[in-house]
Amino acid sequence: MANWFECKVRYDKLQENGSIKKVSEPYLVDALSFTEAEARIIEEQTPYISGDFSVSAVKRTKIAEIFWNEEGDKWYLVKCAFITIDEKTAVEKRSTSLFLVQASNLAEALDVFNEGMKGTMADYDVTAINETPIMDVYKVKLAGEKSE
Repeated sequence: MANWFECKVRYDKLQENGSIKKVSEPYLVDALSFTEAEARIIEEQTPYISGDFSVSAVKRTKIAEIFWNEEGDKWYLVKCAFITIDEKTAVEKRSTSLFLVQASNLAEALDVFNEGMKGTMADYDVTAINETPIMDVYKVKLAGEKSE
């Protein structure tokens, strides 16, 4: 199971009008620890950022799973409530989970999520879908693998 960490990278970004602006962009990294997450985001971002940059924050997320869609250019956070019935009391219980979905728009995010959930036997309700500011997601790298 993946451990997803949100890392914020702070750097000077060249704007379209030629000015330079200090920005802080969030990225998601699969890592075993905070230290590994910071090292991974530095390794992944070094080729793309000219000049100095810093990792301003690293925090653990509660994302259960990620649904990938290569056509998508945005990341959506889907909050899903799994519905179970307590056999003794016959009371409906809801437990929520968070999923990250790669899609081009909100409707596509729901479609990709539902497609990814086709194999599940559990009943569920999608309670919220929100676009996230996440710029990119980096999967775990196995020994000898190159960056994507």
